Amino acid sequence: MNTFYTGKERALVRNCLQGHRRAQRRLYDAYVDAVFHTCLRICGGTADAEDVTQETFIRVFRRLKTFNGTSSLGAWIKRIAVNTSLNHIRGQRRLTALVDAPEPSIPAQTKEVFPADGLTVERIHLAIQQLPDGSRTVLSLHLLEGYQHKEIASILGITESTSKSQYHRAKKLLQGILEPNRQRAGKS
Repeated sequence: MNTFYTGKERALVRNCLQGHRRAQRRLYDAYVDAVFHTCLRICGGTADAEDVTQETFIRVFRRLKTFNGTSSLGAWIKRIAVNTSLNHIRGQRRLTALVDAPEPSIPAQTKEVFPADGLTVERIHLAIQQLPDGSRTVLSLHLLEGYQHKEIASILGITESTSKSQYHRAKKLLQGILEPNRQRAGKS
């Protein structure tokens, strides 16, 4: 059986399972930023992302004994973060009628969604947070987390075509949000 985590991670997991607080803190510190940003991309708000990050680590420590090393420790934790974020959204009833949401007016341009000139990662991140919940969730899962549309459809309980259309919609909305920023940055 192939394992994808290092001897250092293996020792860290073993020490965490034995209840060593320093090891638990090291694991938390090593992954908290990545988990927070994953949760923020899916949940959309800082307060929700902070809550979901804490819930993620509660789940990580409760389930650590089930980690079998067939993926990296980071990938395993990220999967828990994604699932916890989605559960949070479902619990808040914020993920509603993806298809029935009205289309906002968006520019009819077909330029690249993430133009390089004049945009920072922070601007793009803030623009993603402005997307409607359904579009933001699908975009985050597909573009940022690497899930295929078939997987997203299964996770969210929607059709694969709905996932694809929400992804396309999110890209257009992002373009509409980011295009004015790019034009301003180019004129500065």
